[in-house]
Amino acid sequence: FGAGLTRFLSGCDERVLEVGRLRRERRSGGKTDALDAIRAARSVLAMERPATPRAGGQRQALQALVAAREGAVNAKRSGLCQLRDLLITTPEPLRSELRPLSRARLLQRLAATRPDGRRDPELRGSLLALRSIARRVLQLTAEERELAREIETLTRKLAPQLLAQPGVGPHAAAQLVLSWSHQGRIVSEAAFARLAGAAPIPASSGQTIRYRLDRSGDRKLNRALHMILVTRKRTHPATRAYIERRLTEGKTRREANRCLKRYLARNLYRLLEHGPPLPT
Repeated sequence: FGAGLTRFLSGCDERVLEVGRLRRERRSGGKTDALDAIRAARSVLAMERPATPRAGGQRQALQALVAAREGAVNAKRSGLCQLRDLLITTPEPLRSELRPLSRARLLQRLAATRPDGRRDPELRGSLLALRSIARRVLQLTAEERELAREIETLTRKLAPQLLAQPGVGPHAAAQLVLSWSHQGRIVSEAAFARLAGAAPIPASSGQTIRYRLDRSGDRKLNRALHMILVTRKRTHPATRAYIERRLTEGKTRREANRCLKRYLARNLYRLLEHGPPLPT
């Protein structure tokens, strides 16, 4: 609800700061809009480095495209699950006829079916439902591909230096741009790693020195880093050598992956922060 107010105040050259969600225990004194505003102001005054809002313009356009693609992907996944469940209860011999088909051929076959001439009401109803779901899945697939092309085009315009890195695809690069936003918003690579949930949390005891996984932060950004990590481990020789070196140092494979994710956060942050300014 604050997006419109943020744009208005920024357009009036007012300084706008972001405030995180207030903790529930801090609301013990009651809740009204006035009280929340006072608590928000006090929390900003207590911050060492208050957060600034994310950029608009082309970054906001990228945000809309990514959200639309995620919606299409989720709806497509739901449609495929419905299709699979419905095929299980489809009457014979239609079920045996459709079971050997690949997904692509199954969708094309069902989308082109004409159940109007069927006399069996159960078979006709099943075919109508299957055709409806198949056409929906095909439409969502086309939407997903169109949005993916738009995301890649805009990402190449905003941050081409990311796509030049091994293992960084257009969707991971888009999420990096969305979470980072613009130069100066995130003060250091350590802060970026903390935002991504890639900064290991100390969990040492006595003479045992170890770190545990950080499950906080921007989970979409963390997922993007994980996608890059998996791709680089499979296709990038230097990354595989890094993992092997960490393993010979006595680290577990999970700890080696966390070290690599921390390195990726540092490297990608520097590419973003010291790269060309984000176009508006």
